[in-house]
Amino acid sequence: MQVRQITSEQHLAYIAQRNSVSFLQTPAWGKTKSGWISQSLGWFVGEELVGAALMLLRKVPKVEKYLAYVPEGPDLNWDNAKDTEMALSALVNFAKARGVFQLKMGPHTWVRRWSAQSLKDAIALGAAKTISEVIPDEINSTGINLLKQLPDLGWRQRKAEVSGFGDFQPRYVFQIALDGKSEEQIFEGFNQQWRRNIRKAEKEGVSVTQGTITDLMTFHTCYVETAKRDHFTPRSLSYFQTMWTEMRAEAIERISLFLASHHDHTGAIAATTMTRVGNHAWYSYGASTTAARELRPSNAVQWEMIKVAMRDGATIYDMRGISDTLDSKHKLFGLIQFKLGTGGYAQEYVGEWDYVLSPVWARAFDVYMSRRS
Repeated sequence: MQVRQITSEQHLAYIAQRNSVSFLQTPAWGKTKSGWISQSLGWFVGEELVGAALMLLRKVPKVEKYLAYVPEGPDLNWDNAKDTEMALSALVNFAKARGVFQLKMGPHTWVRRWSAQSLKDAIALGAAKTISEVIPDEINSTGINLLKQLPDLGWRQRKAEVSGFGDFQPRYVFQIALDGKSEEQIFEGFNQQWRRNIRKAEKEGVSVTQGTITDLMTFHTCYVETAKRDHFTPRSLSYFQTMWTEMRAEAIERISLFLASHHDHTGAIAATTMTRVGNHAWYSYGASTTAARELRPSNAVQWEMIKVAMRDGATIYDMRGISDTLDSKHKLFGLIQFKLGTGGYAQEYVGEWDYVLSPVWARAFDVYMSRRS
């Protein structure tokens, strides 16, 4: 098994044959990441392409040394331990030959799942402070075996934060299974509060429409207000414009913009973006105003995204990251509480793993990045 650089066209042809590949593993995503060099990689057995990845490279100033990151990838068949060993060995060899001092990857392979009801029961009983303490409803043997194998192959995982988030991409996400269900069945799966909020938004005259690139400024105004309220640093308008342009050029369904509005308020009162690859749709960015919160636009815009995802053939609606906490006093508890109301399930991935090829350069780069921060 060998790893070779492939063209974007080869990469997209591979993705088109897959049911689900993370949107962070598309060539277009690499074009949105300023400060990183992106490469599409292919795993070959002879001339057969058996796996692919988007690799992001961050260069050390003045020298040909790189940190390499494969976000929510690579996309490989992880079922066979021997194939996994050969595939990761080939990746390390490829990276070593290109001056990479540290590799980071996050295979998009799930480990455990918990139904909304199981987690709500645990919260009500006070039986657990974190999701990981609750007995899962489903276990993926492939993910379990991969967790056991990676340390033996020299990969290391940083200790998870108390919040349960991974160091770049979330280890825990919340998803809704859409396959084989009608809109009515999905709606009935929501809890009473969600159904009430959606009906309230409709009764109060909240409308949700899809936007174009020209509406990104409206989205960004709402997003900046959200960032100020929730104390995070917002991305620039140009970042979203680049994302929109590159992802829509790759495939028209890659990204969509949804805007909730109301006649008593100027501009958007809630705004979101949705990405899609194959049968998997993701809620990627969201924002809302404080002034119109009582109109419940956040519930309305989520419901519209779910309906659009279903009509477009998605079988999974992914609400992205949640923290590991089930503690009602934790600052991030509201995030999982909001998503639990959809009646979906929490899912744990194998998380992100590091392979250090040069400890000296890895330590030096950590120091450099901490000083920049």
